[in-house]
This record gives sequence, structure tokens and C-alpha cells, in this order.
Amino acid sequence: MVPPQYYLVLSAAIFCIGIFGLLTRRNALLFLMSVELMLNAANINLVAFSYYWGNVTGQTFGLFVLALAAAEVAVGIGIILTLYRNFDDVDVMNATTMRW
Repeated sequence: MVPPQYYLVLSAAIFCIGIFGLLTRRNALLFLMSVELMLNAANINLVAFSYYWGNVTGQTFGLFVLALAAAEVAVGIGIILTLYRNFDDVDVMNATTMRW
């Protein structure tokens, strides 16, 4: 059996990569990918602890997180398409001109 510390280290590394991508990029597609990395890091934790404790609660929550990620991608792609149609670019700094 693999110790849960390995899963936690992997999850923390993936989450840190997602945070780094979220804070340093200006492209809306990379924002979306970074949020997906952070959600997958949370899924790794949920499934690892579910396996460690021997129940399926974490795996059930993992499925809910996957459904949330799919909905987030659908809304995010719609926003990105609107940005591209209006500005011919997916730079999030241009979106400040869409305010009232």
C-alpha cells in the first residue's frame, strides 16, 4: 500500500502548479487550465483519503467535483469565445473594457 503522504505531495505539487499558472498568466485559456489542475489536485486528495479510510465517500465527492469541472469548462469556454469575438484575443486584461 502506498502511504498517503505520497498522494499529498503529488496533490500539493499539482495544486501549486495551478496556482502559479493562475497568478502569472494573462491568457483566459491558461486560466481555465490552471483551475482544472487545482480541481484535479483536490480530487487526488479525495480519492486518496477515501482509499486510506476504506469508504467511498471521497470517491463520491470526487465525482461531484468532476461534474463541477465539466460545468466550469462549459461556462469558461463560452466566456472565452465572447472575449475572442469582441477583442480578437483571449487576453483577460482586455476584458476590463467590457464593464458598464
